[in-house]
Amino acid sequence: MSDPIVVAGSGLAGYTLVRELRRLDASTPIVVVTRDDGAIYSKPMLSNALAAGRTAATLSTADAAGAAAQFGATVLAGQRIESIDAAARTLHLANGERIAYRALVLALGADPIRVPLEGAGAADVLTVNDLADYARFRMAIEAASDVTILGAGLIGCEFANDLRLSKRSVRVVEPAAWPLARLVPQAVGDAFAQRLREAGVELLLGQAATSIVRREDGGCRVRLTGDASIDTGVVLSAIGLRPRTALAAAAGLRTNRGIVADRSLRTSDPAIYALGDCAEVDGLVLPFVMPLMHAARALARTLSGDETRLRYPAMPVVVKTPAAPLTVAPPPPGASGAWECVDAADGSLEASFVDAHGKLLGFALLGGTPAARQALARRLPAVLD
Repeated sequence: MSDPIVVAGSGLAGYTLVRELRRLDASTPIVVVTRDDGAIYSKPMLSNALAAGRTAATLSTADAAGAAAQFGATVLAGQRIESIDAAARTLHLANGERIAYRALVLALGADPIRVPLEGAGAADVLTVNDLADYARFRMAIEAASDVTILGAGLIGCEFANDLRLSKRSVRVVEPAAWPLARLVPQAVGDAFAQRLREAGVELLLGQAATSIVRREDGGCRVRLTGDASIDTGVVLSAIGLRPRTALAAAAGLRTNRGIVADRSLRTSDPAIYALGDCAEVDGLVLPFVMPLMHAARALARTLSGDETRLRYPAMPVVVKTPAAPLTVAPPPPGASGAWECVDAADGSLEASFVDAHGKLLGFALLGGTPAARQALARRLPAVLD
């Protein structure tokens, strides 16, 4: 039997690739190696599962054994990769096992960025980056009526909306002057913030947490810049994600913000590929669902013998905040242009990022109809053509 295709990671990227591979090739051996439990679940659902009453168990559609049966693959769950011997095309696992591969796909994901905090309570700050994290989060907030979120980016705002729908008091601490500051202009951010406030979310903008101490009642006291403090039951950090690159770098692969890959998803080693949140393709790190899906389909074709160059069409992101429905398509990094905002008769707010020739390069639509979103998306250029 030939050496297998080995997929390192069992998140949405890894299992989407395996699914796409099996559609094209029913017989090539596939091995999935994951430090997690190997369950199949959709990570994007973690930030809006609470109000729907979803637990970690009900979010999972199959365990590792079920995934192995579903995909006709070997799933090695709870196994950490110690190192990659690229010259020998071999993985070394922490348990001493060695796995030879004909192709290796690094779908390692990303780690939550931890804001530096002083105080013993800093160790109690939660993050939700996988199913096990979500289970711990659910347990921690079981008896909590008050939650403080650090970060008003996309995930922080989605959790804030979901926690409010579950009837908890929620506040969000954000250093920027408006939420989603990396994605939308201030006019949209201010209007978005107002809708969250109307839904009962408290926004502490232009402030940051500096320390956290434990209270005797089991809660936390969060100290903010300016020496103000707030008492809360639980603290959730949603500052952002950092691609996991250490394993690749130790194997001599080229890394930058992510694991550097070309338009075929190949790294600097021709037998190793990068996929998902850990990958940097043409300078882009895109930790969203649609880029992952396009990349997984392209890579599956390449691994099946049909060399396929990755193309990203325009990919607007729908933010899961029912209190403030928002769709964003940020302009390319470093794009030259300006935001233009228009209030529509239906109460929506449309912001268009246009260049000097009037070409639409990005947009943010707060409210609006599906037809309006689709019309804007059709005008956008491809992200990678």
